[in-house]
Amino acid sequence: MYKDIVIVEAVRTPFGRFGGSLKDVDYFDLGALPMKEILTRSGIPGEQVDEVFWGVGDTSVCKDVFTPVAARQTLLKAGLPAETPSVSIDKACVSAMSAVHLGCRAMAAGEIETAIAGGATLFSQEPQIVRGMRWQGFKIGEVKMEDPLFALGYKDFNPVSVDTDNVAIEYGVSREEQDEWALRSHRNYGRAWEAGKFKEEMMTLEIPKKKGDPILLNIDEQYRKDASMERLARLPGIYGCKGVTAGNAPGLNDGATAILFMTRAKAQELGLEPLAEIVSMASVAISPHLIPEAPAHAAVKALKGAELGLDEIAVMEINEAFAAVPLVSTLLLVDKDREKAEALREKTNINGSAIAIGHPNTASGARLIMNLMYELRRRGGGYALGGICGGLAQADACIIKVD
Repeated sequence: MYKDIVIVEAVRTPFGRFGGSLKDVDYFDLGALPMKEILTRSGIPGEQVDEVFWGVGDTSVCKDVFTPVAARQTLLKAGLPAETPSVSIDKACVSAMSAVHLGCRAMAAGEIETAIAGGATLFSQEPQIVRGMRWQGFKIGEVKMEDPLFALGYKDFNPVSVDTDNVAIEYGVSREEQDEWALRSHRNYGRAWEAGKFKEEMMTLEIPKKKGDPILLNIDEQYRKDASMERLARLPGIYGCKGVTAGNAPGLNDGATAILFMTRAKAQELGLEPLAEIVSMASVAISPHLIPEAPAHAAVKALKGAELGLDEIAVMEINEAFAAVPLVSTLLLVDKDREKAEALREKTNINGSAIAIGHPNTASGARLIMNLMYELRRRGGGYALGGICGGLAQADACIIKVD
């Protein structure tokens, strides 16, 4: 599908827990951290970046709530030239992967040679909302505040957890299976972190404190070393769900990601070693209530574009928007054959995913790509596939190759 588009650098912040170490960081500063870091690591000046594509979801955390041009403000904070064009993209959890996709399209069209893509989310600074005050000045009585994080989803639709629960039941994915997958995510992450697998993709942050030495953050705060089936089993379903709980879903996390990619010819001109080639990307949208199925549909489209079969994929990640998502999508990818699904899951989310790593939603799509890329490099090459679902059952997938 794509030819000679390569990744030359990719990095992310550690992902903070809701109300954790990153809660007081300015939104634009947070996004600028990995954006600046990839320029430092690659050694190329900002003038070489033709365009920035940036995943943005909730702008209410920005200092400028109304049209904050988040990509623009972030790139300026990162020290890129004022002449750098940018696009802010809102596709919820799909945003950062779609940002890479849009950059690839621009390169394939011959419009640009070099791009930065990624995204940032800062759930910890989500404000409470009071609607209607402009025209309804209260002299007496109660003022109703709204929490956008309660029953997270879309007002004219079910909470995303409820739709996920319903689809999981339809596919026969039990509560126990979801808890087992969540525990697997934490255990896989713990082993990967101990093995140093995240050192290449994750920058260490020094976070100042009002008193004492700064905090050094070099691990994702969502990870729970003490996770167990007993602890997970005690958690109730959320919003009436039978299978989906706070334990087999990701947290509301803070973090940012950035990927520097370009044409192979440009990388050669700049003397940069490609880390991976972007082979194929796909974007899909299905019925808004079927979100756990969406990554499978995107994966099929990406595989078709790359002219590859699932058996040729060495390692895969399907983002754990909920544990049910990879469980449902792996079933769908093999026509609901449970034996084949179990075999496919053996190479899926081997370093954990959003349940353990965290899910700053508009940054996560780029995290999948970089984690898979560095994993392939450790393995000596091959193909990897990443898939992620997002707002109202959109999804993206990406296939990368390391020689």
